[in-house]
Amino acid sequence: MAWFKRRTVVHDDLAHLEEFIRSRRGVEAFLEPRTTVTPPTVILIAHDGEWTRRRVPDERAARRFAEKQRIPVYDVALTGYPQRKRDWDRQQKTR
Repeated sequence: MAWFKRRTVVHDDLAHLEEFIRSRRGVEAFLEPRTTVTPPTVILIAHDGEWTRRRVPDERAARRFAEKQRIPVYDVALTGYPQRKRDWDRQQKTR
């Protein structure tokens, strides 16, 4: 039962990420490494800084997903987050 539930969650996460890519311009993927508290994640950031984050099984799966979607993928530990994401976050706090 738990395996089936997890599979549904993975499918829902993928569907969410695909919809984000379809409905926004200039989306790029950023891989976030596993920490002691969280699993690896991928954050998608659109041209205007709007973003979404979901867990991924591992870095390879995230890279395959980005390749299939034909979007660039970066390792956030190497590149950091783009300024547009920080600007978006700041703008959302003032609303």
